[in-house]
Amino acid sequence: MQYIYLHGFASSPRSFKARRFQAYCQPRGLTFQIPDLNGDDFRSLTLSRQLADVARLIGDRPTAIVGSSLGGLTAAILAEQHPNIERLVLLAPAFGFLSHWLPTLDRDQLDRWQRTGTMSLFHYGDNCDRDLDYAFVRDLERYDADQLTRSVPTLIIHGVQDEVIPIAASRMYARDRAWVELVELESDHSLASHGHLSIVHSFEFLTRPLG
Repeated sequence: MQYIYLHGFASSPRSFKARRFQAYCQPRGLTFQIPDLNGDDFRSLTLSRQLADVARLIGDRPTAIVGSSLGGLTAAILAEQHPNIERLVLLAPAFGFLSHWLPTLDRDQLDRWQRTGTMSLFHYGDNCDRDLDYAFVRDLERYDADQLTRSVPTLIIHGVQDEVIPIAASRMYARDRAWVELVELESDHSLASHGHLSIVHSFEFLTRPLG
């Protein structure tokens, strides 16, 4: 089994969560590949590009994926497409990302982004502003998590105080999918206040015998 960790939007493999996850799991026998989902050019980022990049990494080997936020949505879509993905852990997955994120932008800012094709936003992984093309939005509109139906064992960990992706999004996703376990924590989108607990839950799920 290979293990892959997918970081969130405007983050990086160097994120605190990714490094902490690796630091806990590696001494216990699980070593994660943590690809840079920004690719060579954050400006031209799309979900489709992320999916293609990770698909090449997966190959045909049995795989378990841990995905955080937009990385969680990416993982869920990949599992629908690749039968060799055997387990998922989704940390505050970004189901309905655009419907939650776009309304936080100023109306003038959003109009200018559509008109010019480019917007500058803060990139947490690089700790500075980066440009992003509006193609990111158009591409993401093509994907609908409601259409994901493959019964891959899935653990979702989500904070009930999440200010970015509301807990309702994960509750709705888990409601009609018997293969999904939902753990709710008294935390926000970062899960920082319960970071160790979320990692322990994830590790136990990933090492649990199948069947």
